[in-house]
Amino acid sequence: MTLGILAAMEQEISLVCEMIENPVRTELGGRTFYRGQLNGIDCVVCFSKWGKVAAAITTTLMIEHFHITDLIFIGTAGALSDELNVGDIVVAKRLVQHDLDARPIIQRFQIPLTNRISIESDPKLSELAANAINTLISKDFSEIIGMEAAKEFSFIQPKLWQGDVASGDQFISSNEKRQELIGLLPEVLCVEMEGAAVAQVCYEFQLPFTVIRIISDRANHDARVDFNRFTEAVANIYSRAIIREMLEQLTVDN
Repeated sequence: MTLGILAAMEQEISLVCEMIENPVRTELGGRTFYRGQLNGIDCVVCFSKWGKVAAAITTTLMIEHFHITDLIFIGTAGALSDELNVGDIVVAKRLVQHDLDARPIIQRFQIPLTNRISIESDPKLSELAANAINTLISKDFSEIIGMEAAKEFSFIQPKLWQGDVASGDQFISSNEKRQELIGLLPEVLCVEMEGAAVAQVCYEFQLPFTVIRIISDRANHDARVDFNRFTEAVANIYSRAIIREMLEQLTVDN
């Protein structure tokens, strides 16, 4: 196994990079890839940059140049469902591009030449992610992120959600746009900017993948402020804890 680990922003994954044993740094396509071992498993770690095109490029480079066999994408997202709270974690079951619209040639959201509106994540890798997250949230999560951050974001106890995730090249930060997306895609739990593009690349290369999203905001007018602070204070620590637990479970299973 060679596991690819991606996030859109350096702030979401730098602590994972610091965990790599004997890292080898490679500059490719304007990106920095770190290859080495995590808990005895060969890994390649990179931040993809924002947006669907950037994420698709980085995913393709990982597959073609580093020959990864599995991929984890982790980062933040804005909640669409009113049931989600800041600090909750979503493991994607299906991913859809909410800004893809080639009507009247094909129906809205359909990926051209695939006859698909959504792409499903790998069940086994997503189950591994869910098991790892359940293990973490069974503990006092303030011990993981620190009491100061837990108090600042009013964490009670994070919850795990599994369901649909929507991606598009827009940072959703208005109540009007949020309500529009809820009306169009009522099953979607959260919205972000990369996951569905990663899913499409992995689908076409037949590569197992999972997408994990940490809820940083409610995709409304407060999203920018919440997002910036949350990414700085919480997301990186979440990512490290989740990836570490997944790798430990992978090692045990193997």
